[in-house]
Amino acid sequence: MKALITGASSGLGEQFAYLLANQGYDLILVARRKEKLEEIKENVKVDVQIINLDLSSTFNCMKLYNKVKKSKIDVLINNAGFGLFGEFVGSKLERELDMIDLNIKAVHTLTKLFLKDFCEEDSGYILNVASSAGYFSGPLMATYYATKAYVLHLTEAIQEELKQNHSNVYIGCLCPGPFDTEFNKVAGVKFALKSLSKEYVAKYALDKVFKKKAIIIPGFKMKAIIVFSKILPRKFSTHINYYNQQKKGKDD
Repeated sequence: MKALITGASSGLGEQFAYLLANQGYDLILVARRKEKLEEIKENVKVDVQIINLDLSSTFNCMKLYNKVKKSKIDVLINNAGFGLFGEFVGSKLERELDMIDLNIKAVHTLTKLFLKDFCEEDSGYILNVASSAGYFSGPLMATYYATKAYVLHLTEAIQEELKQNHSNVYIGCLCPGPFDTEFNKVAGVKFALKSLSKEYVAKYALDKVFKKKAIIIPGFKMKAIIVFSKILPRKFSTHINYYNQQKKGKDD
């Protein structure tokens, strides 16, 4: 058994690596920080292949696929991504485009390429890591929220296609709320809602993946918020989100 994990150098990606290694999966770990991947390799007892790539480049996504396509990969976890805090008008365009490339184009590209192989074998698991943000509009993190909505909706659509084709291939979407990770530091945010631990989120997610749960939302509070938000007018929930987002600033 073999699993490929992107964004594997920290946060959920790192936790997924350790959990899958404990289940006997050999690993292909992809990230920009090679030294962190080497650390994981030293701490597990399975075979680990390290690939040092920046997946915000579509060329690098194709390069990754071509490098590993002859491997028998059973699990793909599209985890790489990042966020930015600030008003849309003041955000740096170059950084936002990098985010779109990583959060959307990389997930789209790798899902497309590996899904074709999985469908030919009629087996395999794909987990796309989105966010509870995908259910909302997110003033002050507008681009990030929009990228996660893309991942969520793309995954849901593919799920239905696979279901209609009676496929044994699984694809699911992880939509966590706040949890402890380096993402917060990169995005420059502090969450008002109490964070879950990354260890809990990763374990919960994998348990649901192997039970073939389509949409995975860790934590009762986040589930309740998403359900309640569907009752509210969208304009009102966006207005509330603006004030909640203000609490995430670095100066809080």
